[in-house]
Amino acid sequence: MDSLILSRSDVEELLTMEECLSAVEHAFYLHGTGKTQMPAKIYLTFENGDLRAMPAFIEGHAGIKWVNSHPGNREKGLPTVMAVLIYNDPDTGFPLAVMDATHLTNMRTGAAGGVAVRYLARKDSRTVGFVGCGMQARTQLEAIVNVADIERVKAYDISEGTAKDFLSFAEKFGLDGEVVEIADACRSDILVTTTPSRTPVVKAEWIEEGTHVNAIGADAPGKQELDPKILLRAKVVVDDYEQAFHSGEVNVPLSKGIITEDHIFGTLGEIVAGLKKGREDDSQITVFDSTGLAIQDIATASLIYDKAVKAGKGVKFRFF
Repeated sequence: MDSLILSRSDVEELLTMEECLSAVEHAFYLHGTGKTQMPAKIYLTFENGDLRAMPAFIEGHAGIKWVNSHPGNREKGLPTVMAVLIYNDPDTGFPLAVMDATHLTNMRTGAAGGVAVRYLARKDSRTVGFVGCGMQARTQLEAIVNVADIERVKAYDISEGTAKDFLSFAEKFGLDGEVVEIADACRSDILVTTTPSRTPVVKAEWIEEGTHVNAIGADAPGKQELDPKILLRAKVVVDDYEQAFHSGEVNVPLSKGIITEDHIFGTLGEIVAGLKKGREDDSQITVFDSTGLAIQDIATASLIYDKAVKAGKGVKFRFF
């Protein structure tokens, strides 16, 4: 049997955000109802970044993603996040495909943020603010405009050029936007944070009632973007309890005793499955703590693989 090798350009051509949103939302549903296998991420930590192994089994599909996070890569002309995914047949273990998962990771993380907005943001949300305007901000925006009637984008980045480039990207969705100071970006109906910060960059006094926050950047122990006082005021929803407690936005406040595990309302999967309620009123502050789940990767990879086979994409290779 041959395995299928899929390049980044193959994945970019095959995967749409609309399809990715559907696949990721279904993955959350299965996670919320306990119908997945997903061991905790395994980390290799280096001076300049880390590597993570992420295996999962979901609804007859299995595989593992090997992914890095190196914040300094931009200076070397490399993506901050790069990934490769092996997609296996659970019945035999055969590697059906080996695919670039850098674009896949960006898309499924954006889609997770879109699903969170669908269930946790106010229905009348019109403005979205970004703290951090790199590649992940782009897929967050692409997903959010699929689920909410956004009219205006406010962008903040430590690099003004990066913020301006992001607003140029936002124009493809017909959105008005401007580069603003960080406090102004935070005063939005929806706030997305995508920084690698290890100290809070978003102050509690900047977050108004009714705001929904997608906290995306904290995905390793010691990382945090939000003033813990925000979490104390908010309904906090995580993608996975174990991962969030270990490496999500809540990991530092939990380790310091600022919040307890009882303060976590539930998982997004539990809300998607109807086991717990999402937003309950327009004044509520909601926070989605996204660490990135392997089930999102495998659900998306299965979609890509099926489309690739039908379209005759990729290169066939015989490993064995």
